[in-house]
Amino acid sequence: MSDTRPSRAPLSNRTRTPRRRGWIGWAIGWIVKLVVAFLLISVLMVVVYRFVPPPITLTMIGDALGGHGIDKSWRPLSDIDRNMPRAAIAGEDSRFCAHHGFDFTAIETAMARNARGGRIRGGSTISQQTAKNVFLIQGGGYPRKALEAYFTLLIETIWGKRRIMEVYLNVAETGIGTYGVDAAAHRYFGHDASRLSADEAGRIAAVLPLPKKRAAVAPRGFTRRHGNTIARRVNVVRSDGLDGCLR
Repeated sequence: MSDTRPSRAPLSNRTRTPRRRGWIGWAIGWIVKLVVAFLLISVLMVVVYRFVPPPITLTMIGDALGGHGIDKSWRPLSDIDRNMPRAAIAGEDSRFCAHHGFDFTAIETAMARNARGGRIRGGSTISQQTAKNVFLIQGGGYPRKALEAYFTLLIETIWGKRRIMEVYLNVAETGIGTYGVDAAAHRYFGHDASRLSADEAGRIAAVLPLPKKRAAVAPRGFTRRHGNTIARRVNVVRSDGLDGCLR
């Protein structure tokens, strides 16, 4: 009689698939845990920084490792001359009080201008710049941009406009090793940020996009022209109520 019992696959073939599935499940489980941990930690950090000044940023650490000192001093928004946030709005984000973190009109305008060539301009809002300055590195390409968008949504939701502006004016790089407008006012003008003329605020705001390459004292070329333009726009921001969310 012939043997009709079904043949069995070799042991190595029978055990390979369950092992592979087990490894994939383990990897997926760890990925889920890491994502959940990141979400919880990031939200916790944003909540804490809603009330506590960020003690240090990755950009500051980079400066320190590069041999530069870190000059910074925290000053509440209520103690910063109003010319300074108005200059920041005039120079960096005229729709700061109107958008919810992203100015899509400015992004489209910047993309069209860059496509025509010439000076490269970005469309980042003050909210996006604050998210980048506090939580992320300066480079990083698209992955950093994705994280920047995530943190922008968080701070817009949890902090609100006044806190975003306050943190921005205190952590933004305003010169090599210099952070915040109060340290900038002392460095460039010999006094604190509680009294800044429109011209002084305009000069600091003109430095913000490229703080390692621009100087607020005796500025030249584009920096001088841009600073003068911002200084003239400070009164426009005030008269048109473009800083209404900060009052």
